[in-house]
Amino acid sequence: MKKLLITGFEPFGGEKINPSWEAVKLLPNVIGDFELTKIEIPVVFEKAAETVIKKAEEISPDAIICVGQAGGRTGVTPEMVTINLRFASIPDNEGKQPKDVPCVEGGENAYFSTLPVRKMTFAISEENIPCSVSYSAGTYVCNDLIYHVLHHYKGTETKACFIHVPFIPEQTNDKPSLPLETIAKALEIAIEAI
Repeated sequence: MKKLLITGFEPFGGEKINPSWEAVKLLPNVIGDFELTKIEIPVVFEKAAETVIKKAEEISPDAIICVGQAGGRTGVTPEMVTINLRFASIPDNEGKQPKDVPCVEGGENAYFSTLPVRKMTFAISEENIPCSVSYSAGTYVCNDLIYHVLHHYKGTETKACFIHVPFIPEQTNDKPSLPLETIAKALEIAIEAI
């Protein structure tokens, strides 16, 4: 069996729930060829990446999928690219709010996902779940996390990507949302598509 590390974030920005972790928790422990290890991670610059990389070093996964909330997006959005930039419009959960600083000093300007995000997106869309490839993981903790993961595993056999998910209906009255079960189903389809 191959190993997959999949992560979701704790709540942040005054929210009581984060659909990324709630959806990850719903996933079965085995999907296709992958045995899953699931962890909840902090919405904190650097600490999120350190938590994921530490766990990955323990279990040596074949693939890493990090999942995060992008409130306001209309569907599930696998990320094609991550940039070497931190710019926080709101503080992280430890009060840090970097402005225009690199994720990794002297690192590459950007990294492309090493998992097949187009194939994942197509497979999810085929099941009539709103889904599209995204070309911006933003400049908050989500982007910082996947930049560090791809930087750490550059040139290795371990492949990684980030998937943003929208709000769930319980979080909003006026913004786009998807039911939690639909988000979990999309993640399961994405894993099957690897």
